[in-house]
Amino acid sequence: MELRYSESDEEFRAELRDWLERTLPELPPHPAWTDWSGRRRFDTDWQRRLFDAGYAGINWPRAYGGRDASPSEQLVFLEETTRARAPYVGVNFVGSLHAGPTIMTQGTEEQKRRYLPPILRGDEVWCQGFSEPGAGSDLASLRTRAVRDGDHYVVNGQKVWCSFAHIADYGELLVRTDPDAPKHRGISWLILPMDSPGIDIRPIDTVLGSSEFCEVFLDDVRVPVANRVGEENDGWRITQVTFAFERGTAFVSELVEARRMAEDLAASTSDPAHRHELGHVVGELDAVWALTKRNVSRAARTGSPGDGALMVKLAYSESRQRLGDLSVRVLDRSALDVDNPFVVERLRTIALTIAAGTSQIQRNIISERLLGLPREQAWTST
Repeated sequence: MELRYSESDEEFRAELRDWLERTLPELPPHPAWTDWSGRRRFDTDWQRRLFDAGYAGINWPRAYGGRDASPSEQLVFLEETTRARAPYVGVNFVGSLHAGPTIMTQGTEEQKRRYLPPILRGDEVWCQGFSEPGAGSDLASLRTRAVRDGDHYVVNGQKVWCSFAHIADYGELLVRTDPDAPKHRGISWLILPMDSPGIDIRPIDTVLGSSEFCEVFLDDVRVPVANRVGEENDGWRITQVTFAFERGTAFVSELVEARRMAEDLAASTSDPAHRHELGHVVGELDAVWALTKRNVSRAARTGSPGDGALMVKLAYSESRQRLGDLSVRVLDRSALDVDNPFVVERLRTIALTIAAGTSQIQRNIISERLLGLPREQAWTST
């Protein structure tokens, strides 16, 4: 796509900027970090405001509540909302950025009409049930089992690191439906109602004092077969679509925020060495931004950001960690202040090279799938 914005893009920018200037002062105070009912209420209220103004899922089809906006308008939206420090999608991020786009491209027409509009209106919050205690980076080793029983699957197993499971209405759930098939071929992708009998949700406290992650235990949970997205045992392919959005476009707003933080950090130091290093990081972020524009454009044309998603996630997470490391050195003794936003951000970014696929796994995937290099040989003891 053309990396310069058109006249109509700039008109959209002015319209959006005017709306943000009028709307943001009307928002209530942000709730406490640990007030989960308040956070859900705040985030879903913001989502509803976006929906009513025509800015929710602006690149989604109008038939499902979107705006049918162009890729460049989508990027303008992210730039302007970040510049204005507007609320992020918050507790809606799995539905808006992962499950919603997956259902839009892989779901039935009935599933699209049932689940997509409530996501955009903020009526329903989603969580993700992918990782397991023994299946993190090697996700295909998951063991949560779903056995067909008439018009339902009976699900048993455990999930971990489920963001916002304790306040979610639905979850995107990966299950093993054929234990005898090769591990990548016996998986299915289900829509899990989180109020189903047999679900036990236990929040996990993090080092930052937050509890957005949860363990989820499933004991004879019955999920309608109609809630399966795609064919039975085709869930690994569906999952790659989810990952493409998670790694390729879900980081867009964070990338814009990282570029803004780099500007703030530049204003905090006059040290030539620090500014030289910061220049390198900004150059990396600008390159990732250009690739992001390419991915967003491709997603608009084909329904998926494609292989570029793999490179964005790896490059962004590595650059963001370098920015965090540099911010700690610039802050010096102030880096011990846990209330400093740069310090909080540094602690959070430590997980970026692990979340949504570790950097090591990402490098293997890129080398094998994109570059055609030989598969990594397993080490054996002698």
